[in-house]
Amino acid sequence: MMGKTVIVTGANSGIGKATTVDILRQRGRVIMACRDMERAEEAAHEILAVTEAHARQLVVKPLDLASLKSVHEFCQGIIEEEPRVDVLINNAGVYQCPYSKTVDGFEMQFGVNHLGHFLLTNLLLDLLKRSAPSRVVVVSSKLYKHAHVNFEDLNGEQHYDKAFAYGQSKLANLLFSLELAQRLEGTGVTANSLTPGIVRTNLGRHVHIPSMAKPLFGLVSRGLFKSPEEGSRTSVYLACSPDVEGVQGKCFADCHPQVLLPKATDMNVAGKLWDISEVMVGITT
Repeated sequence: MMGKTVIVTGANSGIGKATTVDILRQRGRVIMACRDMERAEEAAHEILAVTEAHARQLVVKPLDLASLKSVHEFCQGIIEEEPRVDVLINNAGVYQCPYSKTVDGFEMQFGVNHLGHFLLTNLLLDLLKRSAPSRVVVVSSKLYKHAHVNFEDLNGEQHYDKAFAYGQSKLANLLFSLELAQRLEGTGVTANSLTPGIVRTNLGRHVHIPSMAKPLFGLVSRGLFKSPEEGSRTSVYLACSPDVEGVQGKCFADCHPQVLLPKATDMNVAGKLWDISEVMVGITT
C-alpha cells in the first residue's frame, strides 16, 4: 500500500480503527473521517504509537454522515487537497438507535449508514476514477436478511422498529454497492461489499443489557464474537489484496465471496433505490 491513500469512515474505533492500523502497517496513508474530532485525535495518537508509523501517514478530518453539509465540506476539502484517493472504505455506522433524525430529516440509521455514504461516494467518484485502479469498499451486515427496503416509509415515520431499520440500511448498502459496481464498469474503479460478522465494538451501545447480565454477556462475547482486528480482515483484504484486483460487485465474508439472498441482488430494486437516494441527497448523475 506504499504511496496509496485510503479514506476510512468511522476510523476512530472498532473495525475502522483496526482497519486503519493494518493499512498503516502495510505502509499506506490513511485519512480518518470521523464525527467526533476529540476521539479521533486520541485514536490517531494510539494508532501511531502502535504502528510506529510516521505522522504524515495519518490524517484526521471531520465528517458527520448525519449532515449532508458536512459530507459536502469533507469532499470539497479532499478534492482540493488530495491528488489521488486509491481506496474509499465506507465503514462508519449506527446500530439500532432510538428513533431520531439526521440534520436533514432522514431516519438516523438509513441517513448515516446509507445516504451519507451514498453522497460521500458520489462526490468522490471523479477523483477515484482519476486515481484508477482504485476501490470502493462498503461494510454491510448479515442482518440485511431480516429486512426489506420499505420505499413507502424510508424514514420510519409510519412505524419504527430499530432492528428493521438497521437491517434495511444494511440491505441498502448491498444494493448500493451492486448498482455502483455496474455503473463503474470499465472505469478502473471497483466496488465490493462485505459482512464482517459479529464483532466486539461499541456499535451495540444502544442495545439494552440488564446490569446483572452484563458480566456474563461480556464473558460470552469474548468467546463468541470477533475482535475488531478479526472483524477488519475482510475490509483490509478488499482494500489491499491483489487477489481482488478487478473484482466487481461481489460481497465477501471472511475474505471469501458470498451468495446473497435474492433481495440483495435485485437490480430493479437497486436501481430504484439509487434514483430515490439521488433525490433525497440532492444530486443527479
